Amino acid sequence: MNTKSATPSADEEAERAARWVFSPIGRAMAPLRQYWRDNVRSEVDHQDVVAKIATECPTTARYILMVMMSAGIAILGLLLSSPAVVIGAMLLSPLMSPILGVGFALATGKQKWLKISARSLAIGSLASVLFAALIVVVSPLQTVTEEIAARTRPNLFDLLVALFSSIAGSYAMIRGREGTIVGVAIATALMPPLAVVGFGLATLNWTVFFGALGLFFTNFLVIALTATMMARLYGFRTTLSSRQGWFQNFGIFSIFVALAIPLGLSLRQIAWEANAQRIVTNTIQAEFGDRARISEQAIDWDSDPLNITATVLTPEFDTDANADIDRLLRQRLGENIKVSIEQFRVGTDPGAAEQAELARARAAEQAAATERQIAGMIERMAMAAGVERADVLLDRETRRISASARPLPGLSLAGYRQLERRVADKTPGWTVYLRPPPQALPGIALGEDGPTEQGALSEGTVTWAARRIGLPLILRGPEEETDALASRLTAAGIEISQVETGQGDSIEIEWAALPQ
Repeated sequence: MNTKSATPSADEEAERAARWVFSPIGRAMAPLRQYWRDNVRSEVDHQDVVAKIATECPTTARYILMVMMSAGIAILGLLLSSPAVVIGAMLLSPLMSPILGVGFALATGKQKWLKISARSLAIGSLASVLFAALIVVVSPLQTVTEEIAARTRPNLFDLLVALFSSIAGSYAMIRGREGTIVGVAIATALMPPLAVVGFGLATLNWTVFFGALGLFFTNFLVIALTATMMARLYGFRTTLSSRQGWFQNFGIFSIFVALAIPLGLSLRQIAWEANAQRIVTNTIQAEFGDRARISEQAIDWDSDPLNITATVLTPEFDTDANADIDRLLRQRLGENIKVSIEQFRVGTDPGAAEQAELARARAAEQAAATERQIAGMIERMAMAAGVERADVLLDRETRRISASARPLPGLSLAGYRQLERRVADKTPGWTVYLRPPPQALPGIALGEDGPTEQGALSEGTVTWAARRIGLPLILRGPEEETDALASRLTAAGIEISQVETGQGDSIEIEWAALPQ
């Protein structure tokens, strides 16, 4: 690649300076321009900088490998919601050279250099996206974390991050102070969005895909065009005429404005949401007073009307809370509001609210189940029932899982009950129903004071089986003990079809009717 004539000729410099001096602004700026040209630009070895960047721009096996490894670490950090791991990925990313190559090629007008740099950046970006998508496909974690969500909604601050990163990277390259830490600055703006694009592609989540893709292209354009301006500022001009230079400057300025307007509007929306969140919190807190505590609060920004839900721990119930808060928020936010406040009464002890909130947090943590946990729960239930996974019924709203077990040789009702307990022990927060096949019910052994210890265990098994199967029972045994058992079973919601009195030291139980 030809790197000669990296600086403008003396005649070109003189012609440009003459045109500039004739303008009032030019005359005022002439001393500063002279200082910049003599004391700053003159210290830069333009040919060496161009050669150095151009050498790192072509696509090589090492470049592809390092890009893929960086993308792999980045997507793992995003899935784990670990900023430290994401930062580690930035240390490996070699994206600085090709993207600065694009910027410097635009400034110098070298089309061949521009094609090589753009091709290298495109191949590296595609490799990053595909490798990140592959990791997500084989990963059991496919949940949109906070780190992933943060890369799907670009705003003006993201543009500023890319701008400052490009200034730092371009300056370090021009002044000969480039290094890993400067590459991290640029990779910070590019690699995480690419990894999130891969996540969106793997999960077919097009909201995430296009949001992250928009952030990547925004950062790419800002970094490349800022590098172009930095290169021009330091005198990297060769084949571009003065007219072409001014046209390029106008184009770059227009692109920055075109990017800044929608990103500024996005930032304005984010700022409005943050302010609305604060207003909602203050309004709810004021309604319930200082002794109450807001345990949870959520706002669905995409709903119409705006749906606001909250959980409040309070020593006194407020029956008018929803209406009062709804009215106040309509006035303060000027939006159509729907408020739903769930109240939990706690004691007046100063620490009661904290204790209740901690208890709720523990219960929520125990009840939470990821998709992986749910899949494992279905697998365990299918194995316990001896059925296929498709035969297991799952109700996410009521958090209930159920299945009808196949007859297993030698397994009693007590055995099926034990299988249900094992599934339930590994499924906190869910209600487990394993319906056993109807079979002979155990008798209730009686002692002097009612059922014996073994009889009590048998009664528990009968109660469990009758609830699961839903068939009426026939009881047969001593009158007093049998009537008492019938009362207990009826109270448990079990239908008693017939009670027969007799003699003996046990109560016999059987199904009133068995399905054919």
